[in-house]
Amino acid sequence: MKLRTKARSLALQVLYEVDVTNHPPGRVFHERLEEASLDDKLAEFARQIIFGILPLTEELDHVIAKYAPEWPLDQIAAIDRNILRIASWEFCVQRETPVKVAINEAVELAKAFGSESAPRFINGVLGSLAEHQNEIYQSIKSAQDKG
Repeated sequence: MKLRTKARSLALQVLYEVDVTNHPPGRVFHERLEEASLDDKLAEFARQIIFGILPLTEELDHVIAKYAPEWPLDQIAAIDRNILRIASWEFCVQRETPVKVAINEAVELAKAFGSESAPRFINGVLGSLAEHQNEIYQSIKSAQDKG
């Protein structure tokens, strides 16, 4: 597994646990970090993903539902939902990761953690989101400015 993929994997594990158990994200992050062998730069990348997504979860879920309506969020597996949040945050909010890279990384996470059909599903949903990345950025930025 590539180093940044390992950092995304750690972020996914934290986000998944927080999502399904509501455990404190800071504690979960530190626990997972102790188990992982990430250098400081990669640990910081994982931290940015986690704490970049958590305050925007509602907005990210809203845009995923809006631009991929054929997949109702409440019917998406928690692991897939969090993979979608990571990738969409990377290319719609953070905007430092190229879209193709974010999608490829998400598909790799889906292969590692999701069901057999997850990689194709993740690729399809993110393809829909990628077509609207500037609209999504503006939507989330607007929601942040109001909040």
